[in-house]
Amino acid sequence: MRGTLAIALRELKSYFASPVAYIVTAAFLVVTGYLFTLILLYSREASLRYLFGNMSVLLLIVSPALTMRLLAEEQRTGTIELLLTSPVRDREVVIGKFLASLGLLAAMLGMTLFYPLLLFVYGHPDKGPILSGYVGTLLLGASFLSIGLFASSLTANQIVAAVLTFMGLLLFWLIGGAADLAGPPLGDLLRYLAVDQNYNDFTAGVVDSKAVVYFISVVVVFMYATVRTLESRRWR
Repeated sequence: MRGTLAIALRELKSYFASPVAYIVTAAFLVVTGYLFTLILLYSREASLRYLFGNMSVLLLIVSPALTMRLLAEEQRTGTIELLLTSPVRDREVVIGKFLASLGLLAAMLGMTLFYPLLLFVYGHPDKGPILSGYVGTLLLGASFLSIGLFASSLTANQIVAAVLTFMGLLLFWLIGGAADLAGPPLGDLLRYLAVDQNYNDFTAGVVDSKAVVYFISVVVVFMYATVRTLESRRWR
């Protein structure tokens, strides 16, 4: 546990030692702020449902930017060897880096709490969909970050890691379309694996246990795959 926290703190410091955290956060807030204003003006609804839908798309871009350097940069500079030979386990390295990226994403989402605050000041929004929307967005972001971390463990090139992450996320996003073409039971399986199918209920105020299990499972599977990738480096 101590090793995990040490890795997480180290990674958070490295985020803010470079312009990555500032640029990504600023871009995220500018785009979400613009969308919030635009949606509010057109819909006239005291709701964040449509904004959450757009946030999920933004995460397709934000997640690769947050994860592309986590392990790829360590491999490029050769510090991965020092990290793997230090008194920390591979899973502590993976969990620590994941927590650092998740912490930054949570901070970015926390800054958007200004939007529902405005709704409560000037209107009477339903608290349920707002709360479940944030929970769903955080779970969605966590699953995206785990995929990005895995992609970052496969290469020493940050750009390649970002492209692999984006392609993987896009596959999870578009797989629902293939479900409509395939009959049961394959279609049902593809529909369950589709990210948007599991995320949409959160924006409507419904916290489905199946969707929660889905996102947690994605995180566990890809973090396990990342640990195994790091372990394979010991035998090279």
